Amino acid sequence: MSETPPHSDQRWLLPQLSLRESRVGRWQSLTPELTAVLPAEPDLPNALPLTLYRDERSDYRFNLSSDAPRLFLVASGAGESLRADLLTLSQSVAAAYMDGDRTVLSCPLPEALQAWCEAFIGRHGELIERRGKGKKGKGQARETVGPDACPLRGDPLEGPQP
Repeated sequence: MSETPPHSDQRWLLPQLSLRESRVGRWQSLTPELTAVLPAEPDLPNALPLTLYRDERSDYRFNLSSDAPRLFLVASGAGESLRADLLTLSQSVAAAYMDGDRTVLSCPLPEALQAWCEAFIGRHGELIERRGKGKKGKGQARETVGPDACPLRGDPLEGPQP
C-alpha cells in the first residue's frame, strides 16, 4: 500500500453510490445517491482523484465556511449505468457541470478531508478575488506612472516650461 505524501494536492477516493427508490405522487423512480467516500489506492477500480487547485481556493473557503461542507461528484449516464467521473470541493465547478446537463451528487465532506483542504489553503494562502466595475473611465483610479501622470508639461527631465 503506497503512502500519500503529506503535502500532496490529491487524494484518491472510492465513491459509494446507491440507487434509492423515490415516489412522486403515484410514480416511482430510482434516484442515485452518493452515500459515502472511502480512502482508496489509485489502482483500485472506480477510484477517483480529488485534486485541489490553487485557483479554486476561494471556492473551497466558501464551501468550508458553510454550515454543512459538501463533496461533489460529477457523473454520467443514468440509473444502473451511472458512472462517477469527477470529484470536486468547488460548488462553482459542480454548478458548471449541472448547467451542462450532467448529474451532480453530493455528500457531507468528511472531517479528514476538511482538515486536508484547510491545510492546502493555509500553505497556499487565501485567494482574494478582485471584481471591478468592468469599465474604464469615470470613477476608476488614474494611472500613477507614465508621461500622462506627470503634472509638468513637456519633458520632465528639462524642468517646468514657462
